[in-house]
Amino acid sequence: MKGTAGTLPCPGAERGQQQMVREQYTTTTPGTSLERPKNEYVYKIGIYGWRKRCLYLFVLLLLIILVVNFSLTIWILKVMWFSPTGMGHLRVTKEGLRLEGESEFLFPLYAKEIHSRVDSSLLLQSTHNVTVNARNSNGEVTGRLNVGPEGALFEHSVETPLVKAEAFKQLRLESPTRSLSMDAPRGINIKAQAGNIEALSQMDIKLHSSDGVLLLDAETVRLPKLPEGTRGGSGISQGLYEICVCPDGKLYLSVAGVGSTCQEYSRVCQ
Repeated sequence: MKGTAGTLPCPGAERGQQQMVREQYTTTTPGTSLERPKNEYVYKIGIYGWRKRCLYLFVLLLLIILVVNFSLTIWILKVMWFSPTGMGHLRVTKEGLRLEGESEFLFPLYAKEIHSRVDSSLLLQSTHNVTVNARNSNGEVTGRLNVGPEGALFEHSVETPLVKAEAFKQLRLESPTRSLSMDAPRGINIKAQAGNIEALSQMDIKLHSSDGVLLLDAETVRLPKLPEGTRGGSGISQGLYEICVCPDGKLYLSVAGVGSTCQEYSRVCQ
């Protein structure tokens, strides 16, 4: 058998030949400005000196701020009593918000319903006035309750089963510019257990009953400022007087006698 001998190419040798050809080309070709790299220039990659110290200081400052913020967050959560069900005495339930204890509202409160627990009363306090407004769908005020140092002011009608003053204090119902009306289908009971009942008016006070009588049931009924009519006849009065009624309902006094001394056409009735 005959064969031919050959040589296998070496990758390292080929790269060396290419590098030698490139160097010869750059050194022998005239007009080229390429220079061979020099080994004396060494570039260091990284942060050294004062820059490195400033970077470490900045990272340390960020860690301190992170720790302080985390500590403040934990403190706020602990002080405000944050929990999955609410915050402090405020609890979020299926029926709404439940607030226990005393609370202070700095701005208006809008709610559909406010009620206390079954075993306690609802108390509203303010350094000035407590105002409750009722509005319609257009935002107009249809009713207002204003409670202040002088009492409660109602701008519209009020429906309540009981009107009562505090112990040892007077109960006063007043309408400065309008009329005051009390209506009830079964009657109105005004009672003072340990004091007087006074009704003052600048004009007239009318007591009217459509289907009944006006009953004054007391041991003593005093009408101190009734006018005295003319004497109907001669006789000794003995300090006794008769109450007479004019056709228009006006009352006056007449000196009592054996019979009635009331005169239909007395000067008081004119």
